[in-house]
Amino acid sequence: MRDYKVCSCCIMDTSDPNIEFDTEGKCEYCNNFSSNIQPNWHTDVRGEAELKKISDKIKLDGKNRDFDCIIGLSGGLDSSYLAYIAKEKMGLRPLLFHVDAGWNTDQAVSNIEKLVDGLGLDLYTEVINWEEMKDLQVSFFKAQVPDQDFPQDTAFFSGLYKFANAHKIKYVLTGGNYSTECCREPEEWGAYPGIDKLVIKDVHKKFGKRNLKSFPIVDILTYKIFYRYFRGMKVERPLNSVPYIKHEAEATLEHLFGWKKFQHKHHESRFTRFYEDYWMPRKFGYDKRRAHFSSLIMTGQMTRDEAVERISKPELDEQFLKSEFEYVAHKLDLTVNEFQEIFDGSNKTCLDYKNKRFLIGIGARIMGALGLERRLFR
Repeated sequence: MRDYKVCSCCIMDTSDPNIEFDTEGKCEYCNNFSSNIQPNWHTDVRGEAELKKISDKIKLDGKNRDFDCIIGLSGGLDSSYLAYIAKEKMGLRPLLFHVDAGWNTDQAVSNIEKLVDGLGLDLYTEVINWEEMKDLQVSFFKAQVPDQDFPQDTAFFSGLYKFANAHKIKYVLTGGNYSTECCREPEEWGAYPGIDKLVIKDVHKKFGKRNLKSFPIVDILTYKIFYRYFRGMKVERPLNSVPYIKHEAEATLEHLFGWKKFQHKHHESRFTRFYEDYWMPRKFGYDKRRAHFSSLIMTGQMTRDEAVERISKPELDEQFLKSEFEYVAHKLDLTVNEFQEIFDGSNKTCLDYKNKRFLIGIGARIMGALGLERRLFR
């Protein structure tokens, strides 16, 4: 086991088992940001010009249609601010698309309602069959992998892409951005790179009890290749072309719509909040806040001292986390003892199951070479 080390600039550390540091103690995420992302990321007049170029081509394509693009809306900051930018700054007519996987917080639901009313946009909500959702989530817990958001992410992205494809909506706008996400979580931290249908089917075959008759699964190769190059679907990231400062965006949404900020990233989902704040750090030793805070450090929105102080303690109260453990167990029809037994089981990874990770890796390297993905991918 290698000696513990933390970056001298951000707070990424050797809990990423493959992290590398230069002679000054600076990690490869920081070096990638300064050499690969920063020189190619423009939020000044160049960003304005790029935003106008994007909006013009979307308006042209969407002429005489009810909607000219689609946005997946969770009620969290990135997708909420994106909806605001799309309507008010780009002059677009997006359809807001929400996938209800059974884990919305009341705050997320309230934020969605306020944005829909305040922006005067239409909302379509796809409700996932709960029995199928539950069965797949329990399967992934029993599989002992760190990627516990795999079922939810599959439902969110597959539902969105399937709907857009079926209704011939060419442009998908995503809240992905450099400002709060320039430091990509390493794969070992439960960040499997995309929806791998082979992994899902193998895990569910081994541990599932119910057929996934209606659960949406669109494989990464389908939406990265078939939808884009054969169906003409385009994915745009407008937040990379505007000044996007987290606390300013939160203040804007609160002032205009009464939108309420969350304590931390991904807290709009009760499940993801539990998984990232309890399950992941305590079972696997990975704290995703390191990547979240490091992104803010690199983009000048948080000091390293502030990040060190905040990550020194859990984001949520111990008693609250204990009650959430019980809540999640019961919602998944497990006893607390059964859930604890799973927690205490031997850790594995998605690579212990059938997968197409090799093909995904080739695609990722091609995207990197073409400049379509500038974040460090591992």
